[in-house]
Amino acid sequence: MLKRYLVIVIFACIPAIFLYGQVAKSPVAPDYTRLKQILDEAYHEFLTDSTGTPADYIPELATVNPDLFGICIVTVDGQIFCVGDVEHTYSIQSISKVFTLAMVMEQIGKEAILEKLGTEPTGLPFNSVTAIEQQSTRVGNPLVNAGAIATASLLDGKNEAAKWKTILAYYSACAGEPLTMMDDVYASEAATNGRNHAIARLLDAYGVMYDDPEKAVDLYTRQCSVGMTTKQLAAMGATLAAGGVNPFTGERAMQATNVPQILSIMLSCGMYDYSGTWSYLTGLPAKSGVGGGIVAVVPGKGAIAAFSPRLDAAGNSVRAQKAIAYISQHLNINIFDPQSVGVKQSN
Repeated sequence: MLKRYLVIVIFACIPAIFLYGQVAKSPVAPDYTRLKQILDEAYHEFLTDSTGTPADYIPELATVNPDLFGICIVTVDGQIFCVGDVEHTYSIQSISKVFTLAMVMEQIGKEAILEKLGTEPTGLPFNSVTAIEQQSTRVGNPLVNAGAIATASLLDGKNEAAKWKTILAYYSACAGEPLTMMDDVYASEAATNGRNHAIARLLDAYGVMYDDPEKAVDLYTRQCSVGMTTKQLAAMGATLAAGGVNPFTGERAMQATNVPQILSIMLSCGMYDYSGTWSYLTGLPAKSGVGGGIVAVVPGKGAIAAFSPRLDAAGNSVRAQKAIAYISQHLNINIFDPQSVGVKQSN
């Protein structure tokens, strides 16, 4: 499996223009001129919004310029539309949970995800210990910290080095470009990771850790420290939108049959205890990270990624979520709206 992902990363060096057309254009894709107009509108609408505060419980995240702001859309046919600071590299943080879940789902199957991890929203903060005591599966779902650490403990591999190498190769395959870990973020996070270690020990006491708790937390910390740009994040989202096929390399990065289940968990759990409101406002599966990134997936069409370090109380980027909601509403891409699949609205 590792060799296949490394081959995909190598192919990412080929200019995308030669690869367009390997993924069919969605028949209900928005007009690209209109799309660019709405993207620019969203950027300027929220550019001066200074609401929220950058994460500071991981010291390195508090050093990021809070005024950074970028939005990028990548379509399933490889078109790229960007505005703002889309080349700035930041840590993926909890967005990584989606892609490790995809790896584990391929290894153990969809039914085992229900049995070992669960899929229910917790209604509590992403690092809640109380949720472990209250949830019948203890881990809640794979997109909160408890569930993500348990997910990491399920990964196949002969040792931790091999598992980490596979994670990085898998993420890179989804992005279509080689990704690396941000060492300074990893060191900062590992030094302040006491709560996650406590969560892992409690899960172990309940019998829902599937490897050594300390090793699982370290893998989880490493995956959260992977660096990427907003353009790369949008490409990862577009890979999900295209049923697991990267829009630039044309290579399959994940199993198509698992994508609907991954997107369903993103919709119900991806924005933590704000997920219900997010679904109400946008109708898009999404995942946020305390590094300031959010990626939203429009199945069959593409993905919107946005980045801004200032977060709300739930841990979601304020400007990023506002920008994506604006784009969703103005392009009619809410997956629950019949207009999103070409149905004409009647009076």
